[in-house]
Amino acid sequence: MGVLLALGAAVAYGLSDFIGGLASRRTTPWPVALLGAVGGLVGAGVLALAVSGDPTRADLAWGLASGLGSGAGTVFLYRGLASGRMGVVAPVSAVGAAVVPVAVGLATGERPSGLVVLGVLLALPGIWFVARGPEATLEPAAPEPAPATTGLVDGALAGLGFGVLFVALGQVPDGAGYGPLVLSQAGALVTIAALATAFRASWVPTARTELWGAVAGLVASAAVLLFLLASQTDLLAVAAVLTSLYPAFTILLAAAFLGERIYRGQAVGLLLCGVAVAFVAAG
Repeated sequence: MGVLLALGAAVAYGLSDFIGGLASRRTTPWPVALLGAVGGLVGAGVLALAVSGDPTRADLAWGLASGLGSGAGTVFLYRGLASGRMGVVAPVSAVGAAVVPVAVGLATGERPSGLVVLGVLLALPGIWFVARGPEATLEPAAPEPAPATTGLVDGALAGLGFGVLFVALGQVPDGAGYGPLVLSQAGALVTIAALATAFRASWVPTARTELWGAVAGLVASAAVLLFLLASQTDLLAVAAVLTSLYPAFTILLAAAFLGERIYRGQAVGLLLCGVAVAFVAAG
């Protein structure tokens, strides 16, 4: 069940990124990200009202910490993508989001089986190849592409942020209800607005197409919920690695609905991800 929940979270994250990516094509990504956080907050609020729970102060603190990680991860991911180093930022952030929880899980005593370890080891390069794709530049007016180190730093910071999201949510126990999710989404909202302001990026929504960001946020709130349930059912390392397969589903959606090409490296990554899921499920 934990494997299915984590894969459901990956599908939801992939769909959320697909919707948010389409919305960002005709505008800047910051208002879309902000409205995504608003949509996530609404979704989490509905869940918290519908399902009772008894969270402790520690549970609420972990929820808030996860939101800070989510917001920071989103900001640095978008800043890195805006620099034009997509082939560096995306895979580094995706792999980082998987590696951080695995390291924390092992450090806190989690001991997955041999098959699960093999699946994790296959998933990491699979995520890298799927997320990498071809090099692209989003800022053609710039005099020269940003140095690779810029994308590397932003990707690492984004991966650390998303890793904090997964680790923090993994500490929320069953029975705490969904109050921590509300704080998670609220923390992400405030963090995105604050960091966007610090980077002097416009985050105030002005275009109608940006409203799709709220839809992406609602889908993302479902992903957060599924990851929370997966981490409560299975090992944190397993739940985080499987959820971090979300770029594969974004690529498949783009190929199915937009006719985008799946490059050879991405095909290899998809194959590795599929084998990794099989090993983790068998373990």
